Amino acid sequence: MRFSPEQGELSLDLPVGSGTPNRAEFDRWRQALPQPLATTGHYELASGKLRVAIPLPASVAVREPYVYPVDDKVVDYEAKQNFERSGDWLIAELQPHGTPPPRFNGVIAIGQNRGLQFQAVPGPVPQGSPLNGLGWAAVLWAVLGAIAGGILLNLMPCVFPILALKALHMARAGGEANEARGDALAYTAGAIVGTGALGGVLLAIRAAGSEAGWAFQLQDPRTIILLLLLAVAITANLIGLFELPVLGGGARPVGGFASGALAAFVATPCAGPFLGVALGTALLLPAAGSILVFAALGLGLAIPFLVVSFVPAIRTRLPKPGLWMRRLQQILAVPMGATAIACVWLLYRQAGPRGLVVAVIALAVLTALLIWYGFAQRREAREGSAIFVFSILVVGLAMWQVPAHPVSAPHPAGGERWSEARVAIYVQQNKPVFVYFTADWCLSCKVNEAAAIDRSEVRDAFKAAGVKVLAGDWTNGDPTITRFLESRGRAGVPYYLWYAPGKPPEELPQVLTPSMLISRAQSAKR
Repeated sequence: MRFSPEQGELSLDLPVGSGTPNRAEFDRWRQALPQPLATTGHYELASGKLRVAIPLPASVAVREPYVYPVDDKVVDYEAKQNFERSGDWLIAELQPHGTPPPRFNGVIAIGQNRGLQFQAVPGPVPQGSPLNGLGWAAVLWAVLGAIAGGILLNLMPCVFPILALKALHMARAGGEANEARGDALAYTAGAIVGTGALGGVLLAIRAAGSEAGWAFQLQDPRTIILLLLLAVAITANLIGLFELPVLGGGARPVGGFASGALAAFVATPCAGPFLGVALGTALLLPAAGSILVFAALGLGLAIPFLVVSFVPAIRTRLPKPGLWMRRLQQILAVPMGATAIACVWLLYRQAGPRGLVVAVIALAVLTALLIWYGFAQRREAREGSAIFVFSILVVGLAMWQVPAHPVSAPHPAGGERWSEARVAIYVQQNKPVFVYFTADWCLSCKVNEAAAIDRSEVRDAFKAAGVKVLAGDWTNGDPTITRFLESRGRAGVPYYLWYAPGKPPEELPQVLTPSMLISRAQSAKR
């Protein structure tokens, strides 16, 4: 060390070390940083969507991709992102939010904690095929599952509202062969068109960026009041207050088609056996494949009528049309009336007191008009057509007066409110967890809850084993539940999961029994 009067120099020898003791951890963090792509991508605005072509070799595996824009207010963060493949281009379809910048900067997550940084400029974006698209084998199994599910749907509680219509069709099938076959074909066409149309509307809603699943129509109070008034009209028809050929008259193609479409509309709110996987797969297919699966559901719903009508040995064993049909109609008016009562309860749950008041007024007016319509039919008076038109106007006015969106968020009383975070907490605490997803309009769900979930012996077994019960209510179409169902390959409810400590979640059947739940609780206790 040397000193001078005005300045000084210091020197210090330091040993060469290995750096921070956390070097390995820092290296892992650096490795997780998004890696930049050298090639510039392209983007374009088309049909209200921001389509971004990201250069990524086809050999690179992509799982659950997601685009994170670097610039703020470029895309709608809540909207669903869709992805396609076109050779060495990964194409993201985003919902724009404002005008995109001259250069789109973002990060694409491709799974396994990997991300890639990219830039895109205005330019042509190729058309691609759905990412990780399903093969024809998956489509075939989905179609077969939908057909099988449609057949079994004839045995599910969801079908109670249309039992009368089905009974009438089977009775008519005992007549002339050509008449029975024509009626069955018309019914089948109506069922296929009905389920196919519902599927098409569902795909359109999802394409617009909304989270929706099967039976989406029952998450709207306006649909519930339509079903309510329809159930009341069918009940009045069955007890003989009036005659409507479409529902209770002769075996004509128009009546058969309308009955099939009505069956599709009313009988498919719940996903019975086979339908959960089939409809979940349908939502992953291109539009044409999805519609095919939805149409197959309608075919399965109508197959029993096709068999009865086209197999003479079965058709000739049916009793001949006669007085028994009138008695059967009156008996089956009871479950139809019960359906109307259930719709009133559901409407109150969704639309509150205002919805209930609208429903009561509409029911009173519609019932009076239908009774008047029946008198006019028996007198062969001309005012029958005008009364029918007034009835349609009453239905339309009631739908207009009911709130368009649910005013309450119902929650099942049998468990805590479901959330993925709460499930994760209980799983980390090694506690057994039972999760069930339900809806007020899902008759299959309510049957399972009454027959299994809410039974005292099941609740006692859950309490003894420390089982945490979480319920997700999909009555009003909670988008968080919709996304979770989609992530599990499901399109509707009911859906049940059992989380045993230290094991992956187990999917339970869509038909539950008390012993099924008690045995799992006892196994978790040991």
